[in-house]
Amino acid sequence: MVFCLIVLVVHAVSFFFSYFFFSPGLSSKGISVVLKKMPAACDSVLEDIEDIVSAQDPKPHDRQFVRKNVFPKVRKRSSQQNTQTDDDPPSDSIIPGVQKIWIRTWGCSHNNSDGEYMAGQLAAYGYKITDNSAEADLWLLNSCTVKNPAEDHFRNSIKKAQEGNKKVVLAGCVPQAQPRQDYLKGLSIIGVQQIDRVVEVVEETIKGHSVRLLGQKKDNGKRLGGARLDLPKIRKNPLIEIISINTGCLNACTYCKTKHARGDLASYPIEELVDRAKQSFQEGVCEIWLTSEDTGAYGRDIGTDLPTLLWKLVEAIPEGAMLRLGMTNPPYILEHLEEMAKILNHPRVYAFLHIPVQSASDSVLMDMKREYCVADFKRVVDFLKEKVPGIMIATDIICGFPGETDEDFQETMKLVEQYRFPSLFINQFYPRPGTPAAKMHQVPAAVKKQRTKDLSQLFHSYNPYDHKVGERQRVLVTEESFDSNYYVAHNPFYEQVLVPKDPVLMGKMVEVNIYEAGKHFMKGQPVSDARVYTASITRPLAKGEVSGLTEEFRHAPRNGTNWKGHPSAEIPVKTSFSPWMPLQLPWQQEGSGLKILSVSLALLAVLVMLYYRGMKTEL
Repeated sequence: MVFCLIVLVVHAVSFFFSYFFFSPGLSSKGISVVLKKMPAACDSVLEDIEDIVSAQDPKPHDRQFVRKNVFPKVRKRSSQQNTQTDDDPPSDSIIPGVQKIWIRTWGCSHNNSDGEYMAGQLAAYGYKITDNSAEADLWLLNSCTVKNPAEDHFRNSIKKAQEGNKKVVLAGCVPQAQPRQDYLKGLSIIGVQQIDRVVEVVEETIKGHSVRLLGQKKDNGKRLGGARLDLPKIRKNPLIEIISINTGCLNACTYCKTKHARGDLASYPIEELVDRAKQSFQEGVCEIWLTSEDTGAYGRDIGTDLPTLLWKLVEAIPEGAMLRLGMTNPPYILEHLEEMAKILNHPRVYAFLHIPVQSASDSVLMDMKREYCVADFKRVVDFLKEKVPGIMIATDIICGFPGETDEDFQETMKLVEQYRFPSLFINQFYPRPGTPAAKMHQVPAAVKKQRTKDLSQLFHSYNPYDHKVGERQRVLVTEESFDSNYYVAHNPFYEQVLVPKDPVLMGKMVEVNIYEAGKHFMKGQPVSDARVYTASITRPLAKGEVSGLTEEFRHAPRNGTNWKGHPSAEIPVKTSFSPWMPLQLPWQQEGSGLKILSVSLALLAVLVMLYYRGMKTEL
């Protein structure tokens, strides 16, 4: 009995001190306890307190005399500093989820998909996504590292944001590949595989902290494709869903910086991709783009392949909707040419394929480490042109790669002249820091510019669509032209057709007569007696509306004020029950500390009474 009493007393006293002196919620400033180090031991025993004062110590009169000769030094306080301190509230007084955020994305469709996911999560939390950069409280800059000009635009945007006193969060391939660059110091970074945590990074940045999340998603040690596909998203175009089927690649191209950011191949399971496509169609989407750094390599890391995925997706596409396949490198599609031809002939799949050749010189391709030769590229193109009549093949070419001779470049010119690609992406070589190609012997800048100019002139010397004037084509209308004068549609070969800007046509499958052709487009007039088919199976979401809201986001309070799952003063811990579940100790929960203290004291009183009753009984 005595032992239990002692234990309970010690527990109650220790809890009392821990609650009232160490509780983080006791006050806004908190209470700090300082324990000073005591002297180790006295040299002699003090018999009287007056022995502490020695003869050499100053007397009270002396201390008073010295005090009169002390003149306080007046320090001038900076009014500018005071103004700045008053203007910036403490971080714990900032309410997250109410600020305006401007998002800028550079680069490929994969990067655009990441930007849409980040916008959706922020909007679901309560932040307002704005198109006006000037009124935004924070800029989220989603970068591309493929070429120097794209990174230059990114760097200039960071400088502009800082000059405008904007909070900044950086995303995309540039900070992922080189997070230690000088112009990135002190800034928050969200990695390409961590976009599902953008709300955390933005919240901490708004409070004045710098956060960097650059890790990889893994499951039992195996690298995953990235963030979940069912996250909230704001599509730039409510009619088009961009689905990343994998991240990274199997190549090691000597000029590529994207590999440093996206890493090796990591594919999403087929079931997740099909579910995402079905969800998109239920939200009014009528066109799906499959994207990645190399769609042809899909599935090699998880025991499947691209044709298997495509056949599963085709089954889920409703009538009138279309699927567009993204870029694939020659080595991986060579194994599936027969199946790919069948898929590209499907009425709900665009007969379009983007196959980068980069150069028509085998020696240059070897220096690039492209893992194919020109004959492989020609075999792919010739086979598809034969088996898929009318197919549009797009390709890329790099001008002035290190070691490229005039003879090498002339081989590339002959290839373009032979195939007359209707879509050709011409890139002047830029050495990217940290890549093997940057250390190679460079082609003079003037030569690179001239070769780029010569190839561009060749490309613009022919019109690929002149022979199609007078044709009757079926097109799907999905976008508005840059000049806002037309709607943009695509025929079964993903060739661009401009149609009248009639709101009735948007999101519809219509038949048009081609009456004019340009270098990059055709113009079509809707046939009056033709049927206008609605491609979407349901009403599309409004522009800016959040899609893909799961139950955990739908039932979460907005605007940060009542988001109890993620208070700004606590560390979020991911669980399977909620997207944001804070770690709380019992005395940190509201009102629970006093309850525990009261119960402890009551039990103490009961034990004391029982103890004294026992003592009386013994007496």
